[in-house]
Amino acid sequence: MENQKPEALTPNFQQNGTSKKQPVYTKNLYEDARTCSIKILCRCERTDSYLEKLIDAELRNDTLNDFDKALLNEISHGVIRWMRRLDWFLNGFYRGNYEKCLPEVRNAMRIALYQILFLNKIPYSAAVNESVEYIKRIHGEKHAGVVNGLLRTIIRTLDNLVWPTREIDEVNYLGLIQSHPNWMVRRWINRFGFDDAVKLCEANNKRPVMSLRVNRLKISNTDFENYLNEKNLYFKKGNFLDNFFSTKTMSKIYTDELFRNGYFTIQDESAGLVSKLVDPKKDELIMDLCSAPGGKTSHMSELMGNEGKIIAVEKYLSRVEVMKTNLERLGVTNAKLIHDNICEPASKELTDTYIGKADKVLVDVPCSGLGVLSKKPDIKWKRELEDIYNLQKLQTEILENSVKYLKPDGVLIYSTCTTESEENMDIVNLFLKNHPEFMIENAEAFVDKKAVNSDGCVELFPHIHNTDGAFSVRLRRKN
Repeated sequence: MENQKPEALTPNFQQNGTSKKQPVYTKNLYEDARTCSIKILCRCERTDSYLEKLIDAELRNDTLNDFDKALLNEISHGVIRWMRRLDWFLNGFYRGNYEKCLPEVRNAMRIALYQILFLNKIPYSAAVNESVEYIKRIHGEKHAGVVNGLLRTIIRTLDNLVWPTREIDEVNYLGLIQSHPNWMVRRWINRFGFDDAVKLCEANNKRPVMSLRVNRLKISNTDFENYLNEKNLYFKKGNFLDNFFSTKTMSKIYTDELFRNGYFTIQDESAGLVSKLVDPKKDELIMDLCSAPGGKTSHMSELMGNEGKIIAVEKYLSRVEVMKTNLERLGVTNAKLIHDNICEPASKELTDTYIGKADKVLVDVPCSGLGVLSKKPDIKWKRELEDIYNLQKLQTEILENSVKYLKPDGVLIYSTCTTESEENMDIVNLFLKNHPEFMIENAEAFVDKKAVNSDGCVELFPHIHNTDGAFSVRLRRKN
């Protein structure tokens, strides 16, 4: 059973009868979907840049048509998502040291192989020829010949590949089959058991749906639903919140009239549950620390009817500018943005004005992001185990610094977008140990009980709740 190829690898040989004449290139090097994807992947590997930002930059390329933009997005995400599995194939067939092959060559092969294994509508010939032609243009005939020979050998032998077995090493088996680092799957097997670890990995590898939040400051749920129907867009209502919708595709989202006018925004339902847990009221002062890009700030403003006051604090100026743009688009008028570091505040507002004044403080801390791997698959390869433990220190520091802004009877909300207990309940338990004057307020009073764990916290897993993985807890100071 273990030696069988996963279903996703089964090729559609009927497609391979289609063959197109190799095109003559008159364009510059990066003017089609595949070559732009190679550029993105190379930059993602050698820099700290995240995949989403690199893709967004390329999608602004006017030389790409809608089809090419969709293909670029699919290929770039797909290669990163399945990179370990792709590299296992390529390493097995590569003559020489695969790890030392040129980055452009390696990523050109990855892109071709991803199309062969996962995109059944693309002929093998097209996938191979595009990559071979690209390598020929930048590294010459010799490297192009190697790529061509390797890929065509893989195509001929797809049905005869033998996988490692679970019995020998279940961690390495699962990591390879589901394209995750071994350190991640080892943690999840130990925590959840093998079967649930498989389900979590599978959920991480699914193409994510687009989750939309209706901005009820500007439009009703009914009118937005009618709008989606008029666009002939398939959509599904949220599992937990009535103003969230999910859709598989929505082309030209950023140029859509309703988006530009702030009638909706892109936000996962898991983030919406955090705002609901805050339960902001129209007469309250809310502090939102680590607030960029402003999704929770804008949602809380909507829940407050644009009344009361939200103080949104963000450490990085570039992110403050992004948040400002987002809030203006959504029509938020009750939020004040502060550019400052909550752990080392310099502004008078954070050192004096708001000390002891907030009814509620939301602390959405930086985290490993292991709950959002379906949307940001590059996190799998940019994170190491020690990052989780290094983040604990920062998370604890931010949480401790947030307390001084609360009123005597104030409420503190701690949240992350990770599934890892070290960043979630372990941080909460440490805080409660150091602050016995606080207690967990059961989240069931504020959100659907299906999203609440046995400790009274919101805890979401992609394979269970069909949302991003996330955690949030409401901490009330005792009277």
